[in-house]
Amino acid sequence: MREELLGPKVENIGVAVVQHLNELNEYEYNVYLLNLKEEIIEGIIITSRGYGTDPKTGEKTKTSTLRHSLEVLLPNEAAKIEPIMKEVFGLANEYWVSFWIEDQMYDKKFVFVPESITEENMKVIPVLGDKGVMII
Repeated sequence: MREELLGPKVENIGVAVVQHLNELNEYEYNVYLLNLKEEIIEGIIITSRGYGTDPKTGEKTKTSTLRHSLEVLLPNEAAKIEPIMKEVFGLANEYWVSFWIEDQMYDKKFVFVPESITEENMKVIPVLGDKGVMII
């Protein structure tokens, strides 16, 4: 593929699945977009979907594709994309993020591979201060 068709490289942008303790003292999980850059990102569009093989039945399965948008994300800021159910951690969970910095468009696909969202893989997420699994 020609180099100019690849677009600019995305750096210091991340997607994280973060664990929170709710008022019932149970864990719930949310997905966040993290801007770890020194620039503002704008016109953000995110699509999310899950796909893979159901570990219980062995059947191929996929979730609905969801679309989200954010107007602006400031430097060193995080924004909640969506809640995520623990039941889909056995699937590949894909987040395709597109955004603008000044007059340049960027996009990148982030994929949490099946069974990667586990307690053992969780670390403190920058900007949020909560535990989770992050892809940069």
